[in-house]
Amino acid sequence: MTDLPADPAPSTTGETAAETAVVAQAEVAIGPLVGIIVGSKSDLEILEGAENVLRDAGVPVETTVMSAHRDPELVAAYCKGARGRGLRVIIAGAGLAAALPGVAAAHTDLPVIGVPLTSRLTVAGGLDALLSIVQMPPGVPVATVGVDNAKNAGHLALRILST
Repeated sequence: MTDLPADPAPSTTGETAAETAVVAQAEVAIGPLVGIIVGSKSDLEILEGAENVLRDAGVPVETTVMSAHRDPELVAAYCKGARGRGLRVIIAGAGLAAALPGVAAAHTDLPVIGVPLTSRLTVAGGLDALLSIVQMPPGVPVATVGVDNAKNAGHLALRILST
């Protein structure tokens, strides 16, 4: 068994070495490192939590509205081309049947983080979306954060980028 390295100590600016490395990587990147996709314009406000976390860390991000049900070809094309455009992580927010994160994961080998969302039609405070996202079949993994917790999706994306 080998010893794991200790977590880096925070710098005087409050950033860990890993966070500093992510920022340095982002500064030399040509385009966004994280793609945020959401099925409806009405859900953009919630996904701003992830955008803010990433932008505060200096990570370039792009946000696009696309529906797994209304625009399946667009979602597939976006996800298939994500790595070639320089993306390293996809965050997908979806409510109700919450198909978007799973469809995204089916069309890319990049890490996908699902954000289950509530809506006026949701069941049990977003339980329908949460269960839809976490119950992906083998070989189609989607990391999942709490209902409406896009900030944690942003933090998880930062951790993925720092590895």
